[in-house]
Amino acid sequence: MNTMLRKSVLGIAGLAFTGGIFAGPVAAHAEAAPVQGTKPAAVAVQGDKLIPHGVQGAQSKIDLNDEQTANAKAIIAATKKAGLPERAAVISIATSLQESKLENLGHLGDANDHDSLGLFQQRPSSGWGSPEQITDPEYATLAFEKGLKQVDGWQDMPLTEAAQTVQVSAYPDAYAQWEQQAADIVGQHWNS
Repeated sequence: MNTMLRKSVLGIAGLAFTGGIFAGPVAAHAEAAPVQGTKPAAVAVQGDKLIPHGVQGAQSKIDLNDEQTANAKAIIAATKKAGLPERAAVISIATSLQESKLENLGHLGDANDHDSLGLFQQRPSSGWGSPEQITDPEYATLAFEKGLKQVDGWQDMPLTEAAQTVQVSAYPDAYAQWEQQAADIVGQHWNS
């Protein structure tokens, strides 16, 4: 009986090992495949200060026009003005990419989400500021980052958790898809 049990255990272990060899590359490839409508993360690796937790999930990327690039630079400038590190700019830009695709949106009529405006889709009725204030990129960024600074441990949180704590979005995990592009933007423009 002892010999039979030993052979069974070894047989199961062998099957598990063989299955791992054959399924491993397939599973690894399947995990790396992008979700429809998204692009895989960029190959460039950012330092720990920009993406300390690595990116979460499939990454999205859009081509930025001059206005969107100017808005990203305004977010970076406001972050520096607030005396915050590059990671705060990454979180801010990823949030704006999700909320407005880095476009400073005014009132969109029926397409508006309540009275949401600006880069971060902040709402005057929720106390973010006047419509004029929250459509000013510097003001909007400083207001977002003021909220971020009130989140205990935001520096050590995954991006989506930090952004969601400030924004209280109906889609809390959506911020994560912009982390790589936000880090690339900050890496490109922080010292320019």
